[in-house]
Amino acid sequence: MTSTIGILDYRMGNLRSVQKALQRVGAEAAVVSKPDELTSLDKLVLPGVGAFADGAEHLRECGLDDAIRDFLATGRPFLGICLGMQLLFDDSEEDAPNQGLSILPGRVVRFDEDRGGRRVKVPHMGWNTLSWDGEDPLLAGLEPGCHVYFVHGYHVEPTEPGDVLAACDYAGPFCAAVRRDNVWATQFHPEKSQRVGQTILGNFVNL
Repeated sequence: MTSTIGILDYRMGNLRSVQKALQRVGAEAAVVSKPDELTSLDKLVLPGVGAFADGAEHLRECGLDDAIRDFLATGRPFLGICLGMQLLFDDSEEDAPNQGLSILPGRVVRFDEDRGGRRVKVPHMGWNTLSWDGEDPLLAGLEPGCHVYFVHGYHVEPTEPGDVLAACDYAGPFCAAVRRDNVWATQFHPEKSQRVGQTILGNFVNL
């Protein structure tokens, strides 16, 4: 039986590219924007690009912040992407003060251009490798060292180390993906990460 995946439209994002990527791996994916539309979904994706404060404000304005919490309370799978991952946390240095969804404890911080004793470009943009320990269904079929695509100037610092699913190195380690219970999220863009991204999205569809 095909599961229905909702892609949440809160005026912050790359909806069509995510929808097309999910459809390529056989998902029935629809863009949704109203709280009551989430009740009939099997899975939910929160994508996003842009500023943290704007994204959080748009979610609250549309009543989608509480709708997301209600969805997660049912145990159904959820995937955040890029800004959609950052918004799961408490707050961000970007345009502070601001408040995220506080679904996961921690905050979002800007990359230091003098990082690990060397100068780095901010935003972090392009292909980089993932590392992780253990197994997780979202990463099934992949090996540490696989390449994924990033575009971001800020990264999350989870309070709980156990929430970190995968890391990346950019003149020093940072959190590239998180997992807690039915919540998964990636800082990178699986919809732009070719074969590896398709594997991740396919795994999410099959959860």
